[in-house]
Amino acid sequence: MYIGSIFVALAALFWGITGAIATQLMALGWDAALVSLCRGAIGLLCFLAWLALRPQQSGLSNPQLWKWSLLAGLGVAGNFTFYFLSIAEGSIAIAATLMYCAPVFVYLVSFALKIERPTVINCGAILLVMLGIVLLTRLYDVSAGDVTATGIVTGLLAGLSYTLFIFGFKHASVHGSNQASLSISFVVMVGVMSVWSGLRTGFALPALDSQTFALLAGLGFLGAGLSFVLYFQGLKLSLPTVASIVALVEPVTATLLGYAIFAQQLKGLQIAGMVLILVTVTALTIYSNWQRTRMLRKRGIEIEPPAKEVS
Repeated sequence: MYIGSIFVALAALFWGITGAIATQLMALGWDAALVSLCRGAIGLLCFLAWLALRPQQSGLSNPQLWKWSLLAGLGVAGNFTFYFLSIAEGSIAIAATLMYCAPVFVYLVSFALKIERPTVINCGAILLVMLGIVLLTRLYDVSAGDVTATGIVTGLLAGLSYTLFIFGFKHASVHGSNQASLSISFVVMVGVMSVWSGLRTGFALPALDSQTFALLAGLGFLGAGLSFVLYFQGLKLSLPTVASIVALVEPVTATLLGYAIFAQQLKGLQIAGMVLILVTVTALTIYSNWQRTRMLRKRGIEIEPPAKEVS
C-alpha cells in the first residue's frame, strides 16, 4: 500500500472537515477573514515547530526561497479567505468543488502566457468544467438562490489563489525545505490577513468560550498544520496521478458533512455538475502528468518512482 496516498487522503479529509468547522464558526458570528487568520496563525506555529525539529538544509539564507515563498503566502491567504467567503455565500459542497477547479486555471494561464498550446482534449475538458459549474451553481435558474454571485466568484478565486500558492511553493521548494517555505509563506499570510481581517471587523474579536476555542484549535491544527505536513510528505511518496484521485476526498467529505451537519442538500443536476467537475478535473490532471512523463522520457530523462512502503 502507498503510505503516501494515505497521507494525501488524510490531508484531504482534514481539509473537508475544515470547511465544516469554519461554517460553524461563521454561524457563531466570526468573520470569514478572521477565521482564515486564525487558521493560518495556528498553522504557522506548527510549521515553525517542524522547522525547529528539522532545520537541516532549510535554505533560509537563499533569497530565491524568500521570493517564491512570498508569492505562495499571498496565494494561501487568498485561498483560505475566498474559500470561507464562498462557504458563507453558498454551501460547503459548492465552495469545495469550485476550489477544485484550480487545474483549469493553470491551463488558462498557460494559454495566455503561450507556455502551452490549446488542444482538443484540454479545451474540451475546460468546456466540460464550465458546464459543470453552470449545473452545480444553477446559473441557468436565476430564481434558485442556492448560491450568490459572490459565492461563485469567491469559490473560483479560491481555486485561482490555490494555483498561485502551488506555483510559488513548487519554485520555493527547489531552494529550501518544505518546512522553511511553509513557515515563510504563512508569516506572509498572517501579516496580510491581520490587516484585512482588522479592516473588516474593526479589530474586534467575538466572544471566545471553550467551544469556540476547541473549534479554532481544530481549524488550525487539522486545516493548516497537520494537513499540510501530511499532504507534502505524501506527495513525495505517491504518484501524482494517484494523489490527484485521492484528493477527491476533500470535496466529497465537505459535501457529506454539509448534508449531515448543516442539512445542505444538492439537487439532481447539481450533483451531476459536481461529478462532472470532479471527474473532468481529475482526468485532466492525470492526462497532464502522463503527457509530462512521456515528454521527459522522449528527452531521455527517467523519472524515479516514489518510495513505497508496505503496510
